[in-house]
Amino acid sequence: MNHAHQPVPAADWWRHAVIYQIYPRSFADSDGDGMGDLPGITARLDHLADLGVDAVWLSPFYRSPQADAGYDVSDYRDVDPLFGTLADFDALVARAHGLGLRVIVDIVPNHSSDEHPWFREALAAGPGSPERARYMFREGRGPGGDLPPNNWRSTFYGPAWTRVTEPDGTPGQWYLHLFDSKQPDFDWGNEEVRAEFDDILRFWLARGVDGFRVDVARGLVKAEGLPDHPLEYQHSGRPAPDGSRTPLLDQPGVHDIYRRWRAVLDAFGPDLVLVAEAHLQPPSRLAAYVRPDEMHQAFNFQYLDCPYRAADLRLVIQESLDAYGAVGAPATWVLNNHDDVRHVSRFGLPTGTPTDDGIGPRDPQPDLALGARRARAATGVMLALPGAAYLYQGEELGLPEHTGIPDEARQDPIFARSGGRAAGRDGCRVPLPWRNGEPAYGFSPTGRSWLPQPEDWGPYAVESQRGVEGSSYELYRSALALRTKYHLGAETFHWVELPGAADEVIAFRVGDILVVATVGDASVRLPAGEVVLATGPLTSGTLPPDTTAWLKV
Repeated sequence: MNHAHQPVPAADWWRHAVIYQIYPRSFADSDGDGMGDLPGITARLDHLADLGVDAVWLSPFYRSPQADAGYDVSDYRDVDPLFGTLADFDALVARAHGLGLRVIVDIVPNHSSDEHPWFREALAAGPGSPERARYMFREGRGPGGDLPPNNWRSTFYGPAWTRVTEPDGTPGQWYLHLFDSKQPDFDWGNEEVRAEFDDILRFWLARGVDGFRVDVARGLVKAEGLPDHPLEYQHSGRPAPDGSRTPLLDQPGVHDIYRRWRAVLDAFGPDLVLVAEAHLQPPSRLAAYVRPDEMHQAFNFQYLDCPYRAADLRLVIQESLDAYGAVGAPATWVLNNHDDVRHVSRFGLPTGTPTDDGIGPRDPQPDLALGARRARAATGVMLALPGAAYLYQGEELGLPEHTGIPDEARQDPIFARSGGRAAGRDGCRVPLPWRNGEPAYGFSPTGRSWLPQPEDWGPYAVESQRGVEGSSYELYRSALALRTKYHLGAETFHWVELPGAADEVIAFRVGDILVVATVGDASVRLPAGEVVLATGPLTSGTLPPDTTAWLKV
């Protein structure tokens, strides 16, 4: 294999990098227990170097009871035995750096596990103690404090408050959890919490990580007094009808935290990165997180959530470039992650179909042929845009959502907490297929797999696609090589009007490359130029529906 891939220049690599998200439990299993692990990742990093990405981002691998797939952390300074050891982590970082790949790790600062030593200490210490002050404990409302402190709801359905039993056996205070009841929220007004996370960042920086993706970045600080708020707007980035914004999220105080974190990173070196996970509207609110003294990047969820329509796509691209550009930050582009239905399946449903609750066997099923064609076209647009791009593991294989997981095999707490109404996120988290005809498609040497894999995934396997012209893998590999060759992530952008083109056609120029995409049923005659990439077959100079082409002009 050729490992000549060179990382982008160190000082500003993150401005135009392509970053590949690894969901550790589903990437590669080295020991046969059915759970992906760090040695499995290390053994497969060649795949990513060959693909042509610049960095990997690892979802949580910390010690955890795994109530929410590792986003419930019980020890922020150790590797869960499911995934390996700290020595395995060090080996992964060394191998990645040797291949020219940088390593970003998840940090989960909004909440810990209820099995974290601090939370156990808080329960034992009782009301009013310094131990409880690290979390959001409050007295209940109503007679005897029997009602939750406010009307807040969990993102994972049900109330956002759970009542504890005090050390003397009596019903006691309530603690806040924006997610599962096993994920109590920290109180970020507490200096002890802030100092602890400064130290956690330094611990991983000292082990050689190149940055952090910050989970629930908008959620750390809650509004003073914890006021009630209309239920449907509590977890929304949009204001309520009266103009008020949610007290649960995006409070001004979060920016003080990230300025402090930026100082921690800057003290370690100039080429480290902080990435915000924050669903916010409009883009200008998200841009506040990437001002010069805060984070470097923020996930562009508005782009991920954009319906497959040309007018929507034009608007989101322009708003993103304007908002991030106004604060000197790069735009980011993302179509998939571990929380969202894979784009092959989203785009195979009627445009605008909501998929926030996932897709299960009882839901309307996507047209995968249409979805794959549209997903390829969308990828052709995304990887040409200036700024940074994110890929989610298996995206390069054209994997669809696994929509047929039976109820008894589902693991996502969303499924259980919704009473089965929401299929949840398991469908995009299914272990990857590496080789057709092998147990678990080569994911695990024993054939074990923590989530069931579809029976028809053989053609999607890496080894089934490598070197096959027109395969999804080779499309991504070609697009990434051309993106690097023509410096697309760092070039200037402007829209292009094609004479006689229908509204469903979008065209823009990035440096020397003209990008033309038919986002829908229209076709268009391509202008003069050398076609260096096409996401589908062209017919005598015509771009058919749902196809993107890159032309050197």
